[in-house]
Amino acid sequence: MNDLAAAGPVKAAGRAAAPGQSDRGFVLHTYPYRETSLIVESFTAAHGRVVFVARGAKRPHGALRGALHPFQPLTLRWFGKAEMKTLKSAEQIRILPQLAGPALLSAFYLNELTLKLTLREDPHEGLFDAYIAAIDGLTGLVGAAVDVRAIATILRRFEVTLLQELGYALQLAYEADSHVPLDPEREYRYFPERGPVPLARLAGEFRGDDNLQLSGRTLLDMSRGEYDHPQTQLQAKQLMRRMINQLLGDKVLHTRNLIRELK
Repeated sequence: MNDLAAAGPVKAAGRAAAPGQSDRGFVLHTYPYRETSLIVESFTAAHGRVVFVARGAKRPHGALRGALHPFQPLTLRWFGKAEMKTLKSAEQIRILPQLAGPALLSAFYLNELTLKLTLREDPHEGLFDAYIAAIDGLTGLVGAAVDVRAIATILRRFEVTLLQELGYALQLAYEADSHVPLDPEREYRYFPERGPVPLARLAGEFRGDDNLQLSGRTLLDMSRGEYDHPQTQLQAKQLMRRMINQLLGDKVLHTRNLIRELK
């Protein structure tokens, strides 16, 4: 088990942090604030997504300068009861290899999903563990040839956990409206608000753009977190894109557009 594998105690959603709080976490995004400071969006184990002002972080000799890198596990200490806390310190727990190329873009995608689909100070212990696993998986690919299948597996596992933590868990083992186990040899239509329905049962039902045709094997592979089969890779990506787009609404994922432009 790595240094961040065990999440801390879960804090009640929406409660302001007391002075002198600390937690394990990651930097999701930073942007300038006034002349010498930064606004820091973080994702923490016990407090969920927390926003800080890092005063003096842009000063050449500031205590926080150089510490607020994304994709590095940190111990964050802060104070304040307002929505925006004041960051007191950020210390690296361990130093992970620097990401590059497709792995780096994928990590930014994870950060953007977390920023746009979670609420501030709403703890998600399971999602934090999934984020750690994803970052560890991506850093484990540093120095090797680009492995598209490995990256896709990391992303799909995180996305499935994200939906589950947000209350939109996928139905991946049983048919919709019943407890009949899925058959890997059958074809299903997946309705976002309903789940998988066998094609044979859909005679006369509407088959519009709100559902996808998937094999039972794909859904069962996803339930086990297995994405080696080419068909599973393709159909799982289609399903997760459909589900995430529904949650995003009119929000745009800039990393997705960037990846498309680079291709």
